[in-house]
Amino acid sequence: MDFTTIVQDIDALNEKYCEGCFVKQQLRKDRGKAAAHRFCIESCTIGEQLQFLGQELLKTSKRA
Repeated sequence: MDFTTIVQDIDALNEKYCEGCFVKQQLRKDRGKAAAHRFCIESCTIGEQLQFLGQELLKTSKRA
């Protein structure tokens, strides 16, 4: 994968699933921003995909 494709994939996932996520909004109300962010990183399947793409992005930047 190249840099541009990875960034486009990250943007697409973020727009499709993360913006307007009701789980994240509710967690922010109930437990705060940090707890909502922790849920996204540790428990959300989309968060896992974003982490994977982030690692791939780091690999492409190391090659250049």
